[in-house]
Amino acid sequence: MKHYPFILFYLFCTVFIYAFQASFWVYLFCFLLFSAVVVWGSFDMTLNYFIESFIHKRTKIKEVALTFDDGPTEFTPKFLDILKEKNIKATFFCIGTQIEKYPEIFQRIINEGHAIGNHTYSHSNNTGFLSTSKMIEEILECDEVMLKTGNIKTHLYRPPFGVTNPNITKAIKKTQKRSIGWNVRSLDTVINDDKKIYKRITKNLKKGSIILMHDTSDKSYKVLVDLLLFLEREKYSTFTID
Repeated sequence: MKHYPFILFYLFCTVFIYAFQASFWVYLFCFLLFSAVVVWGSFDMTLNYFIESFIHKRTKIKEVALTFDDGPTEFTPKFLDILKEKNIKATFFCIGTQIEKYPEIFQRIINEGHAIGNHTYSHSNNTGFLSTSKMIEEILECDEVMLKTGNIKTHLYRPPFGVTNPNITKAIKKTQKRSIGWNVRSLDTVINDDKKIYKRITKNLKKGSIILMHDTSDKSYKVLVDLLLFLEREKYSTFTID
């Protein structure tokens, strides 16, 4: 889905206002409603509102992608251990500052054949408010750390928090990255119960799904252990985003 429905919605509101000579309150209502739709488009990557992102794979076979954000961390080796045991490759979207903190773990991710994606240098909480130049700086600085630490380049980029807007879109295009999203969000950094996280993932799983998790806690590790058993039992294979 592209942004055309939102444009049509805006045009409908405009025609409605002029046709019926609406009052100030109708103007205000339409403005607030349209603003809400734009915000929705900013935070929901599946809408492809500002930029077309890869959110699932078109496939007829039972395969999914395991992706992990915000690492590497002190917990990442446990994730790598279980993935190695099961002979499964995943995609890790890494933060530059975390790579600097755990360079050996980052190198291990590469050595064990997993795909790597850029997740900005600092993963700023103000990502949605940064200028285009600052976003470019965030992306390029992470690229530089990856090249220096692991001698690796990547064209994959995942926006922190899944936030997109015109500035972020320009930065992605100018750095020649491919925006990568998901269609199964675990919410493993929000939900405290690992069983609820597991159910959330498995009930929404489809052929070609891209699963968003984080290699940042024991809780998420427990979910991964159960999820790998589920994938094995249901005869799902895995693919990496690259």
